[in-house]
Amino acid sequence: MTTTRAIPETLPGNQTSGRKPGGGPAAPQLRSGWTTGACATAATAAAFTALATGRFPDRVEITLPKGQRPVFAVAERRVEPDGAMTAGIVKDAGDDPDVTHGALILATLHPGPRGTGVTFRAGAGVGTVTRPGLPIPPGEPAINPVPRRMMAETVAGLATLFGHPGDVAVTISVPGGAALAERTWNPRLGILGGISILGTTGVVVPYSCAAWIHSIHRGVDVARATGLDMVAGCTGSTSEAMLRRLLPDLPDHALIDMGDFAGALAKYLRSHPVPRLVVAGGFAKLVKLAQGALDLHSSRSTVDFGRLAGLAAGIGAGAELTAAIAAANTAKQVLDLCSAAGLDIARPVAEAAVATLAAAVAPAAVAIDVVVADRAGKPVAATAGIRI
Repeated sequence: MTTTRAIPETLPGNQTSGRKPGGGPAAPQLRSGWTTGACATAATAAAFTALATGRFPDRVEITLPKGQRPVFAVAERRVEPDGAMTAGIVKDAGDDPDVTHGALILATLHPGPRGTGVTFRAGAGVGTVTRPGLPIPPGEPAINPVPRRMMAETVAGLATLFGHPGDVAVTISVPGGAALAERTWNPRLGILGGISILGTTGVVVPYSCAAWIHSIHRGVDVARATGLDMVAGCTGSTSEAMLRRLLPDLPDHALIDMGDFAGALAKYLRSHPVPRLVVAGGFAKLVKLAQGALDLHSSRSTVDFGRLAGLAAGIGAGAELTAAIAAANTAKQVLDLCSAAGLDIARPVAEAAVATLAAAVAPAAVAIDVVVADRAGKPVAATAGIRI
């Protein structure tokens, strides 16, 4: 059960060890942070304590799903005109580049009718779900299941401690949350009016891929639940803009910002298929995909210029051009060399990228096309299902 108590001192966030596997040089230490769900739970604990005792604590400790017991300073305390209690926690995302870092997460608690338990409402800056396919049904506040459970268990523990019935309506608000949500996937997923209250562990791991991959999965879920027959994975905003021009009727929620995580999209489609997948990206990213890489980040996959030279030789490049490609510094240089020679290197790259994706999706029956863009966002090649 999630429990809470007021305590006299703070607890620092976790840190990575900074030691590379195998005893290599120490890397810079990165500080972990707390999810919006953990902050909402801490704010709920402080507000419930005030509701039950008439006094706000300065700090609260909560127990997270994996047993950690972080301590939060209560940043805001107020008694509302109708007698409700509001407490606020400032979100600390540690060293993760989280758009909600520094946001004030507020919980306002009203007594509820006897026997109703804990109910949830979306206050200002917290979104409302409007499309199916998410963990919360349409019409509900965008407060995910684990944060709901954490808050409900926290209230139950404190209700027992203070001899309170524990029937409360919890309204979570985030000042400025509507503006923050514009920098997230929420509008595309049909979560309107603000951010989501998220988190499955309560902890934000610095620079983790988990949040992005989670968003990719939810994008597929929404597309399936709304009956779309195609999703489009884009490596960035330039390739997305290109795909919007090529497929102007494609709805927003069919477009998935997969970034470097082509494998995360393909592997999720293996078990959650849609009839058709289109992937769009720049030449360099898709060269790596064509080579078989499913993580396209520069630190985890690189362009193999020797293989590119071999690919070019297979479509008619002479010895001089092949040698120049093998010795190239960048993928753009290869594209420019081939373009000057009248050689369409991007087309076999697109076809090989389809083969990589098809292997990752198999055995699901998903028709796949790939569109390759140059640095300016102009399509330079596409497989058979896309006309450029």
